[in-house]
Amino acid sequence: MCLDASPLVRELQNDGKAVKPQILTNCSLSYALMSRKSRRRSPGSEYHGPNRYNQGFGRHSYIKTMIQTLFGTPQPSFLDKMKQAVTRTRENLSERIDEVMALTKEIDSSTLDDLEGILLGADLGMKTTEEILSKLREKADRKQIKDVAELKKLIKEQVFAILNATPARAGKPAKGEPEIIMVVGVNGTGKTTTIGKLAHALRTERKTVLLCAADTFRAAAIEQLEIWGSRTGVEVIKTKPGGDPSAVLYDALNAAKARHTDSVIIDTAGRLHTKTSLMAELEKMKRTAQRIIPGAPHEVLLVMDATTGQNGLQQARLFTESAGVTGIVLTKLDGTAKGGVVVAISRELGLPVRYVGVGEKAGDLLPFNAENFAESLFSTN
Repeated sequence: MCLDASPLVRELQNDGKAVKPQILTNCSLSYALMSRKSRRRSPGSEYHGPNRYNQGFGRHSYIKTMIQTLFGTPQPSFLDKMKQAVTRTRENLSERIDEVMALTKEIDSSTLDDLEGILLGADLGMKTTEEILSKLREKADRKQIKDVAELKKLIKEQVFAILNATPARAGKPAKGEPEIIMVVGVNGTGKTTTIGKLAHALRTERKTVLLCAADTFRAAAIEQLEIWGSRTGVEVIKTKPGGDPSAVLYDALNAAKARHTDSVIIDTAGRLHTKTSLMAELEKMKRTAQRIIPGAPHEVLLVMDATTGQNGLQQARLFTESAGVTGIVLTKLDGTAKGGVVVAISRELGLPVRYVGVGEKAGDLLPFNAENFAESLFSTN
């Protein structure tokens, strides 16, 4: 009998896998499900050997395995990458909750006191932790938390609500004008690497991109950006080291307008909020951008290192006040057990997390999705 594979094809496509349903006919799938030996047996013979499909693998799971065998190993979806990136944070949060709650039969207010240290250990921050615990205690007092699964579900819902409540701040370019993205931050956070990955992400969306090497202060910054430009096939507008950043920005924006480029990403010198001269330089660059393209920059992204946790949050708070930041890029999320700082950023800074870095490859900068992140903190499935 021929099996209908179309639901599985759709499921794999929804997971981001490349499957061509027009190639995979129902009967070809049935043929694939047959064991290799049974296909080779002579006419009239009977094969009684093991058949994986009949040994409890389950119809859908086995068909999915066969589709992947026929069409190659699928690329991981954004959700798969996010779950992998927050593995250490999940171990520090979800698994520790299991350990603590295994010692009690009833979840009440006193039991939730042990939860405070776990949430703080994952770097959710004091304000966020207090907010979550306050709502949990209300339910615990009414005996509305029946088990650890219900407890995790409630925490996940609150994490999602906090992340989803952050308003978008980025502006939009006028019709026919390029989108101007200015990237700021201190040295060592992965700022220039993030710009290269962002250029790659925009290119995969079939957008034309121009890079502006306005970090003329740091040694080798221009060369580093040129390497990323070469990798991603994006032109870099530059000047000599020590040159005027506003001058190279002027050239880049005029070039983008003349070429009808979709997006311009501006690399700026790594700076601290306390460096008055560098902050004044940033203001000058923003004024230059506004004269050429009204409303620019449309997005000011602050690059933060996730491994710095709450220390980075304090720095970001001060930086945000000085630089007019509209969104956060959180790098090295895969290298920390304190990924809860994502929630603290949204709660305490009131800024959306726009992207997260989850690896070293060009494709390892993911658009942030609040639902996927909350799910990843508590689930591996």
